[in-house]
Amino acid sequence: MNNLCLTVFEHQAVRVGQYVNSSVFEHKHLEALQKFHGLGVPYFSLIHNGIKFNEFVGVLQVGQLTIEVLPKADRGTDKEKWRKVLLGILMVAGVIDVHSPSSSLLKLKTNSILDFYIELFVLEMEYLLHQGLVKRYRKTESNLTTLKGCIQFSKHIRTNVVHREKFYVKHTIYDHNHLLNMILHKTIKLVSRVNTNVALKSRIGSLLLSFPSLGDWRVNEEQFGRIIFDRKTEQYRKAVGIAKLLLLNFHPDVVKGKEHVLAIMFDMNVLWERFVYRSLQKFNNGTTTIESKFTKDFWKPESGLNVRLIPDIVINRGKVNCMVLDTKWKNLDSLKPSSEDLRQMYTYSNYYQARRTALIYPGTIERISHGLFYDSSGVLKDQSCGVIALPVEQNIRQWQKNIAICVLEH
Repeated sequence: MNNLCLTVFEHQAVRVGQYVNSSVFEHKHLEALQKFHGLGVPYFSLIHNGIKFNEFVGVLQVGQLTIEVLPKADRGTDKEKWRKVLLGILMVAGVIDVHSPSSSLLKLKTNSILDFYIELFVLEMEYLLHQGLVKRYRKTESNLTTLKGCIQFSKHIRTNVVHREKFYVKHTIYDHNHLLNMILHKTIKLVSRVNTNVALKSRIGSLLLSFPSLGDWRVNEEQFGRIIFDRKTEQYRKAVGIAKLLLLNFHPDVVKGKEHVLAIMFDMNVLWERFVYRSLQKFNNGTTTIESKFTKDFWKPESGLNVRLIPDIVINRGKVNCMVLDTKWKNLDSLKPSSEDLRQMYTYSNYYQARRTALIYPGTIERISHGLFYDSSGVLKDQSCGVIALPVEQNIRQWQKNIAICVLEH
């Protein structure tokens, strides 16, 4: 079976027999995705003779089928544009561990988001190998011909009844065999398996040859949680971050099938909220407080936990000019939001004593409208709700600056 790479947009449907990227989506690909969907994943829905993607973006690989799902906030179909937009959002949101959106990273010659992650990991590994991998002391037990460390008498007697020239001892070794290197070694072997980019194949092979041989082990979230970086291992941080994303989202098989699954998918609504929040923080002049996910109790049941309000962003909480923002990643054709969204903002304005609230959408051009809430007696209040559509730009830094100017200065 040849590798098949498809690039689609969120909310797009793909059916058996349909051509995508000059490749045809076949029934065997649908069957593999149906098995994966049976695990309860939210990334797509099953439709007649095909699938329809939801609001999740990223990359999904099932066996030799790789599907890249891109965001889209307009009616265009420029895949390269939206791939760069997604990479920029991921970097600003902190999903890709870099100090700032770098134009050099966005110029990597990749054909998909998966290629980007793999090439970024390869670059980090090439850098680490050039600098030299860190060694650490570790305790081990061995049956040696020389006496060093402490003899383990019970095991020594049991093991060396015949070989009296040997000593079974517990001793200390200074080598590369520690948690960080084992994580990176396992990730190199993983990317060699899932990589479909011919240009990266030889570089990944060189990494495997250059890396010291280490044992295999099962990785989980807990092991990553135990990692503490110090002065010597700080240079590992970026590579380990990418390794965590790849290893924890890789599943060797689907139910009882023979297809591996790699799903690096992100909720676009969450990414958009984080992107707007980070943009406001970046260009804040210091006179404004900006908080994300500030919760407040809303309803107390007779038993169980309280229900809480969790607005996306609160600006100047507790002050006269308090403002509550709620981000929505969807294309709003008109500047009239849904009744449900307006009810949500009305609640925010009351509970946070906010004179201004606003719904933040992506758009093609900058558009802003305002409206006032009524009180229970039908009189207009001085509490407003704005609707702000922010144009999407490929220049990530300029896009962030425009968001901050639009929201903080209006």
